[in-house]
Amino acid sequence: MELRRLGRTDLTVSSLCLGSMTWGEQNDQDQAFAQLDRAKAAGINFLDTAEMYPVPPRAETYATTERYIGNYFKTRGNRADWILASKIAGPGNGISHIRDGQLKMNRQHIAAALDASLQRLQTDWIDLYQLHWPERSTNFFGQLGYRHREQDFTPLEETLEALDEQVKAGKIRHIGLSNETPWGTMKFLQLAETHGWPRAVSIQNPYNLLNRTFEVGLAEIAMREQCGLLAYSPLAFGTLSGKYENGARPEGARLTMFSRFARYSNPQSLAACSRYVALAHEHGLDPAQMALAYVTQQPFVTSNIIGATSLEQLERNLASAELRLSADIIEAIDAIHTEQPNPAP
Repeated sequence: MELRRLGRTDLTVSSLCLGSMTWGEQNDQDQAFAQLDRAKAAGINFLDTAEMYPVPPRAETYATTERYIGNYFKTRGNRADWILASKIAGPGNGISHIRDGQLKMNRQHIAAALDASLQRLQTDWIDLYQLHWPERSTNFFGQLGYRHREQDFTPLEETLEALDEQVKAGKIRHIGLSNETPWGTMKFLQLAETHGWPRAVSIQNPYNLLNRTFEVGLAEIAMREQCGLLAYSPLAFGTLSGKYENGARPEGARLTMFSRFARYSNPQSLAACSRYVALAHEHGLDPAQMALAYVTQQPFVTSNIIGATSLEQLERNLASAELRLSADIIEAIDAIHTEQPNPAP
């Protein structure tokens, strides 16, 4: 498993990161433990979670994912072997059960969220603490057509100063962004350098064959500022694996269970997905492994966040780390992208 430097830090993380958002919803604790053990054996040292997980968020399952991870660390005694990432939730619909739904990226909420995560995770520190999405109204989670709106939101200065206090307290080592825009990313970096506050070392945004919008403005920032991408949804909710082809809905699969996950199910996305799946088969490749390998080998990607609901899926995903796509396959992928660019931004 290739190791890559996390931003400008002295930490190196595996090129594949184990995602955890199904633990507590589609996976029980024993299954989570089995995934963690298998990922570790394969050389993965990077684990991503969030206070909001599992997904879809529900009051009944709130923070179960972090509890599973904390129980794993306690049982295995291997906390120091992992680079652990978590996130503080921002405001939004469907999460009124988190701190009464009045979520802010201010000093009070950062301290409360972080302390609660540390307790659930049964650890004294989080290696990478991320802002799950912006507090301000802007484009994320697939929103297009930016419409500027004047609103009150926590000044980015207060957010960074509060994070700086937690770094100095030893509770977090580094900070990261998530679902952020080019403006937001550069503003956070500028303020950090001006005031000596923690500098974002990564940005966790969606990136896959159906959504390459990160390339438009953020890829250059990732490279020039050493704020690399932690790519989430690399399989576009599993559609790029081919398992939903021709309208199939496998039992227990995410799109079968949860109708809310429709981001990658529009007609243009399904058409493009079928072309990518067919391309993989033409070259004797597993469609999921081709899609994952494409993401992993991008120069602006620090780590590719894989998720699985079974050990079989995890094995397929892990095998993608050994796959290097040829120039011919990359050219064919780009040809499809040119004809059907970003059908699910």
